[in-house]
Amino acid sequence: MSSPVLARKFLLVVDRSAELRAAMRFACRRAMRTDGEVLLFHAVPKSVFHHFASVGDLMEREARNDAEKLLQSIAADVYRMSGRYPAFHIREGDTLEQLRAVATADPSISVLVLGAGAGPEGPGPIISALSGALAGKIKVPITIVPGNLSDEQIDALT
Repeated sequence: MSSPVLARKFLLVVDRSAELRAAMRFACRRAMRTDGEVLLFHAVPKSVFHHFASVGDLMEREARNDAEKLLQSIAADVYRMSGRYPAFHIREGDTLEQLRAVATADPSISVLVLGAGAGPEGPGPIISALSGALAGKIKVPITIVPGNLSDEQIDALT
């Protein structure tokens, strides 16, 4: 008897970059075609304001609320594109460390999906780190979607 096939999970890194739209469309289309699902990841930086604990706590709560609003907005788009609501992974701390922790802790994640910046500033800090210092440390295949692809070009790929 064969083991059951698990649904593919596409972990989408959510930020406020322009290239997020292309990566989201790609992840949603692949999830639809493979009967998979999209997971949303966002890391909230820890507050560096330590002079007054209550101010630091307030800043962290506000940052978390902003992250939740961002993910809710993206989740609505994911639902419109894929027909399924995504799960959230909101972490506190360094984005790269937390991304690595999520990808390591959840063996059901099939693919990490990132949008690449198309401007002169380069592809973005996460992609640069994953192809440099973190190369090989995340044991999940990575799909890098150029942020300047049109919807039609993404659709043709998926």
